[in-house]
Amino acid sequence: MHEQSSPAPRPFWHRLNTFFAFPFQWEPLAYAVVLALCALLAHILIFLPRALAVLLVELGILLAATRYGFKVMALGSRGIVRASDFPRTLNDEWTNLPWKLFALVLAQGFAAGLLGALNPVLAQIAMLVVSFTLPATMMVLVQSGSFFQALNPVLVWETMRAVSWPYALLCVFLFLLNTGAQIALVMLLPLMSGWIMLPAINFVMIYFGWVMASLLGYVMYQNHAELGIELLPGAGADDRQIDTRTPAQIAQQQTDALVAQMVTDGDIAGALALAYEAQRTQPDDLAARRRYHRVLLLSPDKTASLLDHARRLIDMLVRRDMASEALKVYKDCRERDSTFAIDDPAVTLALSRIEWRNGDARAALALLSAFDKRFRGHAMIPHAYELAARVLVQGLNRRDMALPILTTLESRYPDSEQTSEVRWLLREVPQG
Repeated sequence: MHEQSSPAPRPFWHRLNTFFAFPFQWEPLAYAVVLALCALLAHILIFLPRALAVLLVELGILLAATRYGFKVMALGSRGIVRASDFPRTLNDEWTNLPWKLFALVLAQGFAAGLLGALNPVLAQIAMLVVSFTLPATMMVLVQSGSFFQALNPVLVWETMRAVSWPYALLCVFLFLLNTGAQIALVMLLPLMSGWIMLPAINFVMIYFGWVMASLLGYVMYQNHAELGIELLPGAGADDRQIDTRTPAQIAQQQTDALVAQMVTDGDIAGALALAYEAQRTQPDDLAARRRYHRVLLLSPDKTASLLDHARRLIDMLVRRDMASEALKVYKDCRERDSTFAIDDPAVTLALSRIEWRNGDARAALALLSAFDKRFRGHAMIPHAYELAARVLVQGLNRRDMALPILTTLESRYPDSEQTSEVRWLLREVPQG
């Protein structure tokens, strides 16, 4: 329920010292030392071949260090910058992120390998693209917890676009950190020998890994508004030495806190009344609309109010180019009432396009179902026909189902751009 508005965080290149200092906070430092020393467990596994024992122990250390790195990144993205403020346990969504990252690397490597079989140059280009997009892929993975969403190039591109030009600078810093880890190992190895060597190598790799995680988390926090990330209480506390909030922002945060406290205390009716009054008196305030929607979702006996308000909220979000969030609101309502529908053709078409971009062809078609009958005579109908044909052909490989759409377009809108587009889409492709 918490939605926080804070001053714009400083650019990440102004805070490089804090990223290098993060692993030296007491809790991560102690954990890194313990993990590094766990390498000595290989000496205890005397019933296994030495190489296998070392491999198993190192994989366990890698898994634990990566899980903590994802925790650093996830909490950092929501504004928690001190390890002492971290929760004691991992969120279930973060526990499996190392495995999903491993699967992502395998999938991308397999795709690059296939391209390499066709042309070695294509493989090199693919690996460059994978390396450049890996930070954004990890951001999507942390934010969504989904392997498939992290594999979606549209979401990865939207994340890179949200970070804007500093994304290239981020990649440079990550490359330098990775190079720094290698240089540190080269300098360290001649000074170490015997039982201490492997723990020392582990500590260096853990240190640089957590520095990168802290950096990535902060970049997500720096762009939390663009990425749609809700901050946690106390977010960025070390950045708010001077309160630059406007009176409206302060009032909004106070209302958020009061509503959240009412919900926590079980006073849903009171929270609902307060949220309703805020959006009634500020009908153009998106934050108030969002707040009221969230409380309505907690009120199972307010379905009619939820659906009525959602139509206005969805329209507002679409008009502000926030169609992805509008689609989430739409799905919230469909879960409550499967008959819920949008009565605005432009909004319906916008939501359908988002579903199509997200790769859900059937959901896109469901939104377009009976579009011409529901919005009879509307100027958006050719656009809906064109999108439906594209989804059928490119998403479901159902050229046969798209042919009647072309017939209808040629009959009703023979000179429209959409008719030409569908005609091109269904052109005969020469064989061989």
